[in-house]
Amino acid sequence: MSARTKNPVEIHGKFCYTVSNYGLYSGYTGGRTGYSSQKRKQKAGVIMKKAAKFAFVKSIPIMLGYVFLGIAFGLVLQKAGLGPLWAFLISACVYAGSMQFALVGILTGGLSFVTTAVMTLFINSRHAFYGLTFIERFKKMKKAYPYMVFSLTDETYSLLCSMARPRDFTDREWDMATLFVSLFDQCYWVAGSVLGAMAGQLIAFDSTGIDFAMTALFVVICVDQWKHAKTHLPALTGFACGIVFLALIRSANFILPALAAVAGVLLISRRIIERKMEDSSL
Repeated sequence: MSARTKNPVEIHGKFCYTVSNYGLYSGYTGGRTGYSSQKRKQKAGVIMKKAAKFAFVKSIPIMLGYVFLGIAFGLVLQKAGLGPLWAFLISACVYAGSMQFALVGILTGGLSFVTTAVMTLFINSRHAFYGLTFIERFKKMKKAYPYMVFSLTDETYSLLCSMARPRDFTDREWDMATLFVSLFDQCYWVAGSVLGAMAGQLIAFDSTGIDFAMTALFVVICVDQWKHAKTHLPALTGFACGIVFLALIRSANFILPALAAVAGVLLISRRIIERKMEDSSL
């Protein structure tokens, strides 16, 4: 039998030796594992790029509203004696448009912790109803779940509700796009807030009426969702409950009971809504 000789060969960029007559590898350095890992990283990069591009295009309307409204918040904050650093920290950690405007008065007025907590509860209690809509979807996103709950603002909620999933998107790509929408929206808000605070240090600016940008943005998203919705019953229910409770309570506190009434009506009429959506898709 002939003697066995070792010949160096290159496999996936790694040198190893083969044993002639047997064809067995000796001293293999794990090149195939490194090659597979590189492929996975490349695939993940492609998925992130695809999802980020889709999310950015969808979030452009919110960008236009959030940047200008964030600038208004930064200007108000600067007038209260709080600079760009405060604007960044509040927008990054609190991230609640209407509450942030109220927070300016709280920080400068010296209100107690209990008063601040109660005000926050009343101002942002509507977000509890938003979360019920996406709780199952967000749970599937695992590590991103806490951030998705934290970043669910009025406009982000409306966009996620109206955003249709492309047919060529996998579950992973769709979850990534959802995450990027929330992330981009917060980046717009933080950037606008810091810019506003910086501008307030340099120029005198009258911000009267600019806070209406958030209301206008929400109306635009609502109209777009109305055009593409298979049934208008939820929107009509919300409109009717809002009018009724505004007439009964006659103050800004009508929002919470109106939302509770809307949630109750939609839960009761859930089967009717689902049936109409199925009929419209036939």
